[in-house]
Amino acid sequence: MVKIILGLKGSGKTKQLIRSINETVKEDHGSVVCIEKGDALKFDVNYRCRLIDAGEYQLYGYTFLKGFICGLHAGNFDITNIFIDSFYKIIAEPEAEKTDEFIRWCAEFGERNNVDFTISLSQAPETATETIKKYMISF
Repeated sequence: MVKIILGLKGSGKTKQLIRSINETVKEDHGSVVCIEKGDALKFDVNYRCRLIDAGEYQLYGYTFLKGFICGLHAGNFDITNIFIDSFYKIIAEPEAEKTDEFIRWCAEFGERNNVDFTISLSQAPETATETIKKYMISF
């Protein structure tokens, strides 16, 4: 399953993501991973969530991020949830078509491997593509 948290800067996306992470850690018995740019969440998220700074691994592109997620899963089949904060900051040059393709890839990967994805995107809801709207949650 894929969930998209969408909104402009300052709309509360990160707070919603933190709540979702902490609830998931309490309720789920698998491994929870959060990929972010920097380490801003380290004091807000439950210590059982594995925080990964995308900058340390130079995840600057869609293909690199897909490969990184595959590597994470290959190294730990117990991952049940992957959260991606500030997706557009991680992807150096975001493109709508490639973002849609990445979201569809997450849905397929998640279904095959029993992994749920939650991705925060900083953009106006009215500019969302049909793919983003399909997975968008309200908060």
